Amino acid sequence: MSLFEKFKIGLGKSSLGLSDGFKNIFSKKKLDDDVLADFEDLLISADAGVDVAKDLRKDFENFKIDKKLDNPKEILKLMADKMAIDLLKYEKDLSLMGNANSAVIVVSGVNGVGKTTTIGKLGKYFKDNSRSVVFGAADTFRAAAIDQLQVWAAKVKVDIIKSEINSDPASVAFKTAEFAKKNQIDIALIDTAGRLQNKKNLMEEYKKIINVLKKIDNKFPNEVILVLDATTGQNALNQVKEFSKIHNITGLVITKLDSTAKGGIILAICKKYDLPIVAVGMGEKDTDLHPFKAEFYVKALLGLES
Repeated sequence: MSLFEKFKIGLGKSSLGLSDGFKNIFSKKKLDDDVLADFEDLLISADAGVDVAKDLRKDFENFKIDKKLDNPKEILKLMADKMAIDLLKYEKDLSLMGNANSAVIVVSGVNGVGKTTTIGKLGKYFKDNSRSVVFGAADTFRAAAIDQLQVWAAKVKVDIIKSEINSDPASVAFKTAEFAKKNQIDIALIDTAGRLQNKKNLMEEYKKIINVLKKIDNKFPNEVILVLDATTGQNALNQVKEFSKIHNITGLVITKLDSTAKGGIILAICKKYDLPIVAVGMGEKDTDLHPFKAEFYVKALLGLES
């Protein structure tokens, strides 16, 4: 199965409502405020966000008036091309991540977004691309998180650094990075706590992890990845805001795109925070984490063929 086909299947729920809605709107011969309002509302209903909806409404109006296009499918293709160009700068090549010697990647996200599973899938991806990997179980406040990462480590066949429940997260992060450097491991993936309801403590824990890692190497961490659940919709935007206060985010992983009819959330996130998308999760298998491709995402979202 091609990567585009995976996007098409994964975004099937989102595409079903959007593509039919757009085709209906684009078939209107007369462009008036009611039609434009319907167009904008459709985008907002897909969690594309108010700002994105307004911008695309202007584009749609220009396409209809300036180019006098009457074929709904052609207009849809033009819209897809415009959206793909806008999103192209948000592609981040997953295969190039961690090119530094013993790169340390800190993975963050609130509980329940699929953070630990994402680390497992990233480990699988890197291993499949001939990279050595070690996991660091620094979410020490949840025994389930440590146990889950242990299962993934066994499944992917990588080392894991862990400690007792409620032990110091920064200590686990330090040991993981130190182990990677000493043993010339290509990538260290460090799991972290995600308790946004206790922001002060979370910030302090994060700052301590970052500071401790820099004691090993001032360039650590090489990446700070935030995992977001697409089904949480606009709440994902608030998560980006809160985690950005703790440390600069270098990339996002969007999970559960196959479980929502609101796949337009990626448009809203990119527009508001100007952050690259490292990968998207569409499925439960360990191979269901894919590099983000703007063209494939947009065409799948709008129900177009590659």
